[in-house]
Amino acid sequence: MRAILQRVTQASVKVEGRVVGAIDHGVLILLGVTHDDTPAQADWLAAKIAGLRIFRAADGASHFDRSLREVAGAALVVSQFTLYGEARKGRRPDFTRAAKPDVAEPLIDYFCEQLRRQGVRVETGVFGADMAVALVNDGPVTLILDAPA
Repeated sequence: MRAILQRVTQASVKVEGRVVGAIDHGVLILLGVTHDDTPAQADWLAAKIAGLRIFRAADGASHFDRSLREVAGAALVVSQFTLYGEARKGRRPDFTRAAKPDVAEPLIDYFCEQLRRQGVRVETGVFGADMAVALVNDGPVTLILDAPA
């Protein structure tokens, strides 16, 4: 599993012009799944994101002192098969490394549930939909996280 994690002051996702998920203070997570990803990797990634110290200290002195749980932040999770796109050859990306929907969707749902079990409020986009994502990146802070194989 691969996640692009962005610290945000607000983020939302629309499908067909309607807001389907929105958060204020927290993280936007663009989440991709490849063929051999497992629930154990989703467990690891959810725990990592919930505990990762990427938020400012209460006194504002440090930009990386508190976790998502500690700041009572929320997560907006958006499925993103293009995170496994390969664009080194040719002019059109190849997405064969991305898991098929029947594999990816249940694993993304499982990840969201594990993040909730970590004490994080989770909003989501709509799997497979054409989504419009809006965000205000805080910092900006953007990290790429790959779950260990």
